[in-house]
Amino acid sequence: MLEWAKYRQKLSSRVGELGRLSPATLDGVRTLGGAGQQTGHLDAKTRELIALAVAVTTRCDGCIASHTAEAAKVGATREEIAEALGVAIALNAGAALVYSSRVLDAFDTVVG
Repeated sequence: MLEWAKYRQKLSSRVGELGRLSPATLDGVRTLGGAGQQTGHLDAKTRELIALAVAVTTRCDGCIASHTAEAAKVGATREEIAEALGVAIALNAGAALVYSSRVLDAFDTVVG
């Protein structure tokens, strides 16, 4: 298993390096990351739970590292995280099912 705290620290350093090389890119990501907070429709914990589910579906270790720390900071429980991850698991299975039907469709067009 990853040493998440060390990984998060090293990742932060690398992201900082990228930010120095391309500040507008990092600014754009920060703007996107903070856009949801401005509407006030979801609380911070809900946003972090969604972020964790998306992190799993996109297989982003950096997202997992940072959003797990943020989720803990805003009071998410292990049980709430597990429920959010259950949604991610269900969607991944659903997406695989949907895309499997696309493979069959593509195959049928090839073999006529």
